[in-house]
Amino acid sequence: MFMKTFGWSLGITVVALAVAFLYGGVQALILCAVLGVLEVSLSFDNAVVNARILEKMSAFWQKIFLTVGILIAVLGMRVAFPLLIVGITANLNPVQAVQLALEKGSIETPGSYAYLLHEAHPQIAAFGGVFLLLLFLDFMFEERELRWLGILEKPLAVTGRLPGASTAIALLILVASAAMVRPGKEVDVLIAGILGMVTYVLVNGLGGLFNIEEDDDAPAQASSGTRGVGKAVGKAAFMLFLYLELIDASFSFDGVIGAFAITSDPIIIALGLGLIGAIFVRSLTVFLVREGTLDEFEYLDHGAHWAIGALAIILLLTISIDVNEVVTGLIGVAFIGAAFLSSIVRNRRAAAQPPKVDTLAS
Repeated sequence: MFMKTFGWSLGITVVALAVAFLYGGVQALILCAVLGVLEVSLSFDNAVVNARILEKMSAFWQKIFLTVGILIAVLGMRVAFPLLIVGITANLNPVQAVQLALEKGSIETPGSYAYLLHEAHPQIAAFGGVFLLLLFLDFMFEERELRWLGILEKPLAVTGRLPGASTAIALLILVASAAMVRPGKEVDVLIAGILGMVTYVLVNGLGGLFNIEEDDDAPAQASSGTRGVGKAVGKAAFMLFLYLELIDASFSFDGVIGAFAITSDPIIIALGLGLIGAIFVRSLTVFLVREGTLDEFEYLDHGAHWAIGALAIILLLTISIDVNEVVTGLIGVAFIGAAFLSSIVRNRRAAAQPPKVDTLAS
């Protein structure tokens, strides 16, 4: 099962490392490998969230996410997105942006590709941070029987009873983040954060609307054999796919920006973050779905969302201060690891309990 799921990712990793070596020698190979590890460590919580959503999609849309979605993740977010940001920031056309990207330069070199992308970081962090913060808050504000960190999750669930609580909290944190940014960037940060909020609300709302419409049509579709039991199809599945891509994009912001602290070469970044990191995350997502890992280790959902909340806050903090990517990655891994261990303990306790006797049957 492991090789069936991760075999092609391992193969692509070997190819990517070989291309990096041919492109820039041993140094490029090492940088590519480091970026791949960075992306996987930063995105493990992303894989958990992706897997939970992917379980709701039909087999066809799962394949779309794992094929078309990979192209969007690799070419869109790891290659085209930085070029687009630099092009807009420096008023460059696509050809000029590519030429600038291929030139040598660092974050400290004014006018360079890495420098311009770093200058746009406050807006990028505001958009992605608010989007992920709303995702975290909506999960925590739901009433649920199973809780992991009860001392924190119970008060959050109570807070969630207040209509619009997640939006109000996200706005307050966004305003605080904008107040700490360097002069001249406040309005840009506020606009970017509000756009992240609007994007989340629209996609989440439309997904719920289309899901209701699909449920209304479910009996007819089920009788014709075109609908899987409990699986989203049609417009509902498309909105889930769009939602997944936006989540993936928000997760990738810190990795893309952080990569420029390691190298400003867009080829190495595309090979490390895209071909190695993003594809391994996709394979991990498939593994979690096929193995039913999230149902077996029930606290993983909670751990992933706590990691998302931490990432959201870190992104918003990086608007005004520098936070090492290693810290971001370790926090995510720590939450996932703790949730996994807690799930094991819970499962062992449940297995040790004697089975309940049905007194009515006896």
